[in-house]
Amino acid sequence: MGDVPPSRHLGAVGSRTLEGLNVRVEPVTKQLVTRVILSAEGAKDLLGLRFRNMKTLLALLLLGVAPTPLAAQHFHRLPATPRTVAYGYYSAAATPVLRVASGDTVEVETLITNRPDRLEAAGVAPADVQQSLRDIVTQVTDKGPGGHILTGPIFVEGADSGDVLEVRILKIDLALPYGYNGCSGFLPTNCDSTHRTRIIPLDRGRMTAQFAPDIVIPLHPFFGSMGVAPPRDSGRVSSNPPGIHAGNMDNKELVAGTTLLIPVHTAGALLEIGDGHAAQGDGEVDQTAIETSLTGRLQVIVRKDIHLAWPRAETPTHFIVMGMDKDLTKATQIAVQNAIDFIAGYRGWSKMEAYRLVSVACDVRVTELVDGNVGVHVMIPKSIVRK
Repeated sequence: MGDVPPSRHLGAVGSRTLEGLNVRVEPVTKQLVTRVILSAEGAKDLLGLRFRNMKTLLALLLLGVAPTPLAAQHFHRLPATPRTVAYGYYSAAATPVLRVASGDTVEVETLITNRPDRLEAAGVAPADVQQSLRDIVTQVTDKGPGGHILTGPIFVEGADSGDVLEVRILKIDLALPYGYNGCSGFLPTNCDSTHRTRIIPLDRGRMTAQFAPDIVIPLHPFFGSMGVAPPRDSGRVSSNPPGIHAGNMDNKELVAGTTLLIPVHTAGALLEIGDGHAAQGDGEVDQTAIETSLTGRLQVIVRKDIHLAWPRAETPTHFIVMGMDKDLTKATQIAVQNAIDFIAGYRGWSKMEAYRLVSVACDVRVTELVDGNVGVHVMIPKSIVRK
């Protein structure tokens, strides 16, 4: 490193993901001196020396490491049971199943979007169907209008309408040795009506799925649905279409190590999580990914310093802005305009110059085509837009 100031390695003051850890760089004195604040999970990673880049470790050691100064952080476990799920909906009137403080971490169990009888009919042995899935399908009577089993809602203290809920996705694990893919979606005439569900074995050690003898699919698990309650006047909305509350975005970029920012519309935010995917392509064209059960570890933070109209995300390499609408053109217009507005504000540019940058350096992608509202997202490379 020599005498290069720490900011040359870690970037400007602010929060970011570094080598898979959530860190915040902040000034300590008026001079060019900074310190790094690690989350509790990050501190554990540091002690375990889980770094791919030893230069990063050296930089952190030279700067000094301290726990994230979020008051009264606690760890919670939230299993999926008949009493802890919202079956097929998001609603501001839903009763919270867990209350947490800003900065707390929650380990959440989520269940496969299917029914035991259908899984068994497709070839899953009865002993391999989770008992929790059987209990929820048979005991929960308040279902719909959607079909996803969502764990929650989680009430985050201090969150209210106009705020933003920051969801740091710290870890995601496969809970089953199998997933399934259905067949419907964008071009359902290609489906054989008698064999719509295919069970796909998952190798949790290698993190792969054998799709065919000569085709191996790498697994990158993520939650297809993560969202908060919609505005109260929206009533009870289906878990199927994504929207300003996030929800069933089916965005394959939201793997462990990324952060999701969701505009809050009601007191407590009322976060729900589910629809586990082991792997998915952009578009999710047959309406399903490799659907499975997942366990995730999430940190939730109330942000009152930023205000958003649409969900936004951040990976170690990109900012992601989004748009959803029933019409693909309109969804694309929303996403591209959100990218223009983000870059213009981030860089202090005119919207015209930001528009140019979106055209020459950013990728506009179809997130999904099958959830009622279609989704589009724009990948904005941090390497290009950062000052």
